[in-house]
Amino acid sequence: MHADDRVEAGVSAELVALLRTADDRRPVRVVSSVCGACGGRVFRVLFDEVEGGVERACAACGDRAFLADSEEFWEEADPEAACCPCGNERFEIAVAFSLAADGEVRWVTVALRCPQDGALGICADWKIDYGPTDHLLTMT
Repeated sequence: MHADDRVEAGVSAELVALLRTADDRRPVRVVSSVCGACGGRVFRVLFDEVEGGVERACAACGDRAFLADSEEFWEEADPEAACCPCGNERFEIAVAFSLAADGEVRWVTVALRCPQDGALGICADWKIDYGPTDHLLTMT
């Protein structure tokens, strides 16, 4: 862990550890994905690992949302559905925002945890090359 890391309550230790190994040693802010409609924390996930970008659908209520700035690039995306080797298609999601010295987001990394067998994986990550970026921190 970096001294300036901030981890939101509710993010599993396994997801934090995975996300921490994927960064470039900058401070990160790690947040859990929570459905704005019902508070659910398990989702079906579409992701594009080439372009970067993630759309999630709440497993409880079906509410859909894009993570960070994914929606801006989704038209060019070729998304695929996340699926665990165990066959489960529902996941807990955590997002790491890698921060530059000025506090701006420079990288977004999305990790999944299968609640059925605990398998972990990073489904997408992408660079942010614009500012300001504060709005991204709330789009999980």
